Amino acid sequence: MVSPELYRLEYDREHILHPYAPSNPPSNMTFVKSAKGVYLELENGQKIIDAMSSWWSVIHGYNVESLNTAAVEQLTKMSHVMFGGITHEPAIKLAQKLIEITDKHLERVFFSDSGSVAVEVALKMAFQYWNSQGNSQKNKILAFSKGYHGDTFGAMSVCDPITGMHSAFEGILHKNIFADSPGCPYGAKWDEKYISDFASKLEQNHKEIAAVIIEPIVQGAGGMNIYSPSFLKSVRALCNKYDVLLILDEIATGFGRTGKLFAYEYANISPDILCVGKALTGGYMSLAATLTSKKVMQGVEANGNVLMHGPTFMANPLACAVANASLELLLNSPWKEKIQNIQTQLNEELTKCEALTIVKAVRTLGAIGVVELHEEVDLDFMTPAFIKEGVWVRPFLNLVYIMPPFVITKEELTHLTSAIFTVVKAYECYKANEKKV
Repeated sequence: MVSPELYRLEYDREHILHPYAPSNPPSNMTFVKSAKGVYLELENGQKIIDAMSSWWSVIHGYNVESLNTAAVEQLTKMSHVMFGGITHEPAIKLAQKLIEITDKHLERVFFSDSGSVAVEVALKMAFQYWNSQGNSQKNKILAFSKGYHGDTFGAMSVCDPITGMHSAFEGILHKNIFADSPGCPYGAKWDEKYISDFASKLEQNHKEIAAVIIEPIVQGAGGMNIYSPSFLKSVRALCNKYDVLLILDEIATGFGRTGKLFAYEYANISPDILCVGKALTGGYMSLAATLTSKKVMQGVEANGNVLMHGPTFMANPLACAVANASLELLLNSPWKEKIQNIQTQLNEELTKCEALTIVKAVRTLGAIGVVELHEEVDLDFMTPAFIKEGVWVRPFLNLVYIMPPFVITKEELTHLTSAIFTVVKAYECYKANEKKV
């Protein structure tokens, strides 16, 4: 007789699609039945540390009392109401807080239900900004190699066409322009050569470029590339020179992840449009926002136009209420000290991975740790190996990386970094034996 657990896993394998995975995969998913703090509890009772913050969003850990309370209290009032012609307190409060904590030029907030859609809205803003003023020639975006901005069609069109996971759609995506990825490592001496390709592309094509889009300081899913703030400063200066809007995608980096509340603060610049999401609700539910300036919206609305977007769940009250509680929890905590402590510990404890021949580089910033290998990882090897060590790490490409919850303790983080060294070392032996065979 098949156990209930096995039946559920088999049903999942046969019928449910998971991200970036084949239908009916050769192995079952990892079954999580509950979560608390930094731990995921598996169906068999094992507790493992979530090093990924559920794709970078669960900054406070799981099952947080104040966020639970905010959700329950809002549920007793209304879980959802349309935003067309209607407004409500959670949305107003959240907009006020976002305007308060972001750059002073960002005065308009558009709420959406995912990071990808926040990017779609930003692209629409940029195109409508120029089109509403009679400049339809500006119909392209200048993006970057190794960039990743989401999986919807507009977002896919500004992801790296090679590493952005969207090559299957190349023939039907809007054709944009790509510059070399930022090549000046964080902390390295600045040289103008690093910006030459971007400067050249912008100079040659600025008459048809509506906006530049970039992930500030850390390119995430495109390769965990951590680059110099000087590069971002130069991007801003060149956008000003050629009268092109600058979109900053802070969906992964926002709300303290890099050690600053927003990563653009490292370069002391102002975006024209800012996208935030992921950690906005502390990982409780999907919510994102696109912020822009009064100037941009006046451009969009020239000649009686309006921004043409309106999701059904725009400014969902339940999500906004939890986001308000999450921001309050973050801003009233010693988050800067926590992130600095995490970075210091990651620097000290991940460095030993550099002794392994399979490791190409180790880099950290804030609560981000990256161990880059010389070859792509094998998830069938690494996933069970990490679970055996009591941690959940989800590598991709040739990267073993972590973005732990900010509430992780020193002991829990040591457990995590030790597991990375152990598994990567075992993987090195595994690959060496495989090559011998």
